[in-house]
Amino acid sequence: DVQLQASGGGSVQTGGSLRLSCAASGFTFDDYDIGWFRQAPEKEREGITCISNEGGPYYADSVKGRFTVSRDNARNTVYLEMNNLKPEDTAKYHCAALKSLVGVRCLIWVHGGVGFDFGGQGTQVTVSS
Repeated sequence: DVQLQASGGGSVQTGGSLRLSCAASGFTFDDYDIGWFRQAPEKEREGITCISNEGGPYYADSVKGRFTVSRDNARNTVYLEMNNLKPEDTAKYHCAALKSLVGVRCLIWVHGGVGFDFGGQGTQVTVSS
């Protein structure tokens, strides 16, 4: 079975940091880009970053300079380091897998495209002021 399990969320104060993990199984990890999206109540889903084996990583303007994504292909895991967190970062964070296409889907991901092939349960991030 395909699984994408996000973990590492929590509650922090403004300016704090969190590190999220996305553990993947059930598909050929190396063949897929991995994107993170977030969704807050009454807000649209937002693709915030994507990492490919063929380009990038790419970041949405809202997180550029504060978030860093990395992947460990040996462990089938992607990490999202989030620094200088702000209340507007409060949302449920999900990771998703996109079949690689020379990194193009990853680039589109952070510019409003949120189509993906596999997704999973998210992890809640709450930032208080």
